[in-house]
Amino acid sequence: MPIQLSARDLVRSFRIARTVIPVLRGISLDISGGEAVFLCGASGAGKTTLLYTLAGLETPESGSVEFEGQSLYGIGSDRLARLRNARMGFVFQSYFLLPELTALENVLVPAMIGGRSDRARAAGLLARVGLAGRADHLPAELSGGEQQRVAIARALINDPAIVFADEPTGNLDSHTGEAVIEILLGVVRDDGRTLVVVTHDEHLARRGDRLLRIEDGQLSHAA
Repeated sequence: MPIQLSARDLVRSFRIARTVIPVLRGISLDISGGEAVFLCGASGAGKTTLLYTLAGLETPESGSVEFEGQSLYGIGSDRLARLRNARMGFVFQSYFLLPELTALENVLVPAMIGGRSDRARAAGLLARVGLAGRADHLPAELSGGEQQRVAIARALINDPAIVFADEPTGNLDSHTGEAVIEILLGVVRDDGRTLVVVTHDEHLARRGDRLLRIEDGQLSHAA
């Protein structure tokens, strides 16, 4: 498969008081279309910073990211926002469901931002993640695992080419987390989408096509 996402020499650091803490130290990587890549590392190693930089959510101090031939940090904030909405899906540790909206309405949010509203597609996605009977439930009426499955359906509503997931099992027990990863891998692989996941759990990460470990601001392939 051709390269879909390419990063070169990414550098990022954070300042705490007078101390500068390097997080990304010249990271480069290529991700092919349809590949499932898992990023692992210790807490604070920079996994989330790398994910957000690859997804156009956090600008690096230096280096470049290209997605489908476009420079994410060279197209302007408005075009980047439209690109993310149309071609990328996002799943986060804390779900970020709107509490006043039903599961179906939460799934529709990215579509409505993009000027579309396909309730039939949203209902179909909820069915794919095993929530066909929960469409009219509010987040407070759903378990953590069910909320994360709603978030997965939401990530897919705009038919993205790539899905980024930041610790998608971080708030779940091990059994529920395994089920969520299974669903996530299943729905992206069935449609040939690319998946990039940050996780602290190498057992789950080994279900992907490639496991990369971030340590001291550099990447290495896991053994």
